[in-house]
Amino acid sequence: MSAPAVDGWQHVSSGKVRELYVPADTASVATATELLLVASDRVSAYDFALEPPIPGKGELLTRLSRFWFTQLGDVPNHLLTPTATSIPVPDSVASRSMHVMPLRMFPVECVVRGYLVGSGWVEYQESGSVCGVPLPAGLSNGDRLPEPIYTPAYKAPQGEHDENISFDRTVELVGAEVATQLRDRSLHVYSEAAAIALERGVIIADTKFEFGHDADGQIRIGDEVLTSDSSRYWDATTYAEGNRTNSFDKQIVRDWLSANWDKQGTPPVLPDEIVERTAARYRELIERLGA
Repeated sequence: MSAPAVDGWQHVSSGKVRELYVPADTASVATATELLLVASDRVSAYDFALEPPIPGKGELLTRLSRFWFTQLGDVPNHLLTPTATSIPVPDSVASRSMHVMPLRMFPVECVVRGYLVGSGWVEYQESGSVCGVPLPAGLSNGDRLPEPIYTPAYKAPQGEHDENISFDRTVELVGAEVATQLRDRSLHVYSEAAAIALERGVIIADTKFEFGHDADGQIRIGDEVLTSDSSRYWDATTYAEGNRTNSFDKQIVRDWLSANWDKQGTPPVLPDEIVERTAARYRELIERLGA
């Protein structure tokens, strides 16, 4: 599916779920002073973009990012406040776009885990640790960790799989000072957001952040933040009752794929029922958080 034409903006690249634009009179991202990041309704899992899209997903996830950027005002991010000289954002994409500053992104996905679940649970059963971080014995699937842990990943080029890496490897990639800042900011943002969500009856089990530095060298959060695509959300009430699978994210999609696909070749088309259930959970999370 081709990217939509946006008046005043020139399309420059497509990700699994987002489109990137520069002002129409700008030659490239390298020379741009402002960017437009437009979220599509596409959904991805296991590093594949899936079919069909989830209706309304782009708008809902953009609302979530904007909500969290506002809530986390003490952490610099890439949002731009429109000025008289800013390129206008057309109404056709306004609800699912973010007007942002260019960042030079670090090749690291900053993953924070507050609960033992997913690939972390699989690894823990084998080694008693997650991404090299040792954990206490006797934990069960879905248990809250004694404290959140930072488990970075190398952000592979599009079409390749991301790779879990150690903190030492992060130091090799970006230097000790930046690696430390990425870790500390990630843990700070997760802890702040987890407390806010819990007040609204929602658990953030884990999440991932992406950071870059601006033209002045300041490190900022880029891309999306704490969306249903980048985070695992649970209902706190049902979690307390012992149900650790009641997610507000795309876990419905992951679970269906795990049961119906061997992860070889092209993923199967998602059934209508899975698409509808996922869209409903995205909407419910927005309501619960008040985003």
